[in-house]
Amino acid sequence: MEPDTKPLSAAGEVARPDQSTYIVEPTAKHSHTIILLHGLSSNGQKFGQELLETGKTSAGKTLPDLLPGARFIFPTAKRRRSSAFGRKKLTQWFDIARLPDPSYRKETQLQGLTESAVEIRKLLRQEIEVAGVPPTNIILGGLSQGCAMSLSVLLTLEYPLGGYFGMCGYLPFQQDIEDAINKEHGSDDGMDDDNPFAASDQDDQPEDPALRALNFERDLLCINTPQDTTAEQQQTASSTPIFLGHGDADEKKPYALGEDAARTMRAAGYSVEWKLYPGLGHWYKVPDEIDDIVQFIRNCAGWEMVMP
Repeated sequence: MEPDTKPLSAAGEVARPDQSTYIVEPTAKHSHTIILLHGLSSNGQKFGQELLETGKTSAGKTLPDLLPGARFIFPTAKRRRSSAFGRKKLTQWFDIARLPDPSYRKETQLQGLTESAVEIRKLLRQEIEVAGVPPTNIILGGLSQGCAMSLSVLLTLEYPLGGYFGMCGYLPFQQDIEDAINKEHGSDDGMDDDNPFAASDQDDQPEDPALRALNFERDLLCINTPQDTTAEQQQTASSTPIFLGHGDADEKKPYALGEDAARTMRAAGYSVEWKLYPGLGHWYKVPDEIDDIVQFIRNCAGWEMVMP
């Protein structure tokens, strides 16, 4: 049986591919959810349909075949003016000034990162609070800029997910996050009062690298922590297992960016599996990478699958 699909949009609007969240409903009782974010200038429906139809394992199975109880959610980013493409409007989670170098004029990314993080966190809450899916039965991830956006969201979460997988992506503000994690506790050496991305020099800066990463990312994306919450009471998503795959022939996002993201997430206390695919450009490798993702979901996220 083919899974049911439905595009969702704001009430009263006609759902178009570039304005909708594309959802593939489970063919069995809903027990798990996978939320995946598309890349620059794509949309949820285009990315979702292609991944779920052509992203087959070496046994010829798709993810819905193997996970009949999973709902697949592919949101679509807002249309934003692109600095990298002469201010042309594109669907993008955040603006970026130079595609192969996310650190160039990184301040252009902040507004979109902040706005998109609110939307993705809202999707997660809906699955947990409305659909009743426990966080351990949710996987987050994405492709390219969708990988970058979802990694940023993962760092802000106060609870772990079942897993995360990203393809040919990177981590926005990667070096700033790593600096915040590695900053000596209680030290203000090297601080720059004029740098809005510099790590805080407050005496209550936590020792836990996962908390340091969470505090930095929440400050960066303007996500508030309750005032009466102490550092010891704060929770993170650092027990979420991560899989990151990248092609060594990727010209749009050189694989060194993916390696840097893996290193920084490990420094923040996350368990990260990093896989480089020879000859692969800016996409995912079929069936090799799909096989690896399936193995990751079974062995690291611990989800049961309907295997042939």
